[in-house]
Amino acid sequence: MMTDMKKYMIFKTIFPLFVAVLASVLPSCGGRDGSRSGDADTVAEECVTDTLDTGYALGFDPEGYSVREDVVRRGEFFADLLMKLGMGAQDAYSLSMSCDSVFDVRTLRVGNTYRAYYTADTLEYLVYDKDRLGSVVFRCRPPYSLHRVERPVTVERRYADVTIEHSLWEDMVSEGVSPLLILSLSDIYAWTVDFFGLQKGDRFRVFYDQKMCDGEIISVDTVRYAVFTHAGEDFPMVMFNQGDGGNIYWNEKGESMRKAFLKAPLSYSRISSGFSYARRHPITRRVQPHTGVDYAAPKGTPVMSIGDGTVTSMKYEGAGGNVVRIKHNSVYKTAYLHLSKFASELKPGKRVRQGEVIGYVGSTGRSTGPHLDFRVWKNGSPVNPLKMDSPPAEPVRDDMRSAFETSVAMCRSMADTLKAREIAEEVFDLL
Repeated sequence: MMTDMKKYMIFKTIFPLFVAVLASVLPSCGGRDGSRSGDADTVAEECVTDTLDTGYALGFDPEGYSVREDVVRRGEFFADLLMKLGMGAQDAYSLSMSCDSVFDVRTLRVGNTYRAYYTADTLEYLVYDKDRLGSVVFRCRPPYSLHRVERPVTVERRYADVTIEHSLWEDMVSEGVSPLLILSLSDIYAWTVDFFGLQKGDRFRVFYDQKMCDGEIISVDTVRYAVFTHAGEDFPMVMFNQGDGGNIYWNEKGESMRKAFLKAPLSYSRISSGFSYARRHPITRRVQPHTGVDYAAPKGTPVMSIGDGTVTSMKYEGAGGNVVRIKHNSVYKTAYLHLSKFASELKPGKRVRQGEVIGYVGSTGRSTGPHLDFRVWKNGSPVNPLKMDSPPAEPVRDDMRSAFETSVAMCRSMADTLKAREIAEEVFDLL
């Protein structure tokens, strides 16, 4: 057993080296401008706070008032709300008109919270929370006015290492990682990883940024480096921006993570029926081909186009129910069956982008329950969507290759640094 002094000397030797390496690597990887500096190096930022210059966040001292808190009800308009809170009809109208150029009262959302501040029975201020990041403060006595209050947002750089034992969602939560990271990973790895077929032992190692406000995670919107391990094979991803407004996620060879098609047309479900030429139909009980894949999902789940293309048809098709058909190019066509409804602005001839919502899961037509029947044709013949291959999109440009390789090297060093930290932590656990 080592003495406390010896432990301290080991720690004193290792820790400064670790911190120095980590500090030199972390800011360098995944810069949005494709170099080793830029806005990716910013680890904290604040939203501008627009308040009255009174020393109080809301522009007034809330301690001097009685307060009533509630949520916007269904069918409740701004003027209705003001009158319910005690304003006369003319005063409510005047306040609505005075703030119309600054705040659109029609954007009042059902379920959003508000707080009304009173002196005696007179409404003085109304604070409406438009979202988790900001509020609008209304002065409810002449002269009527309003101002916005934005809460400070900070950006934290995080590292997660999650091995799947039960489910990606469950295991991330148990490791203290926000499930919002799953959404980012599923978008980045949409073609490379089949998120419906993750297996026990699969592993994600991820460097990412998360935005925080009042101690809550607001979003996970920047994944800088990740390695997905499946069946002993690593699938690394590097964030690298070429500055052309296009793809920013690549594998270590400089090939785009965004392929011609998504792996699946909807998020987080299960496969209830596969591709088969000899399936017994659950309703007719006859053996007949099922040249598609059924994804069981709740009614209303958004369905996305797996690739860029043109809508050739959207209509009710009998046994198929509401169906959207898309032609992607001269080779591939797809169809999305049993939809509960179509996307509001969708129409035949419309050009859709990869990942664009085209409809919602339903059970229309000949169906035993809510699901999506998804079908793909290649050169006019049906193919199994789960086994379909797709060529990669354009790789990193030649003139950006050197900067990309530098970024990859930095990310690899980052991964090595984290491995060293894990080993050090294991060693100290044994001491």
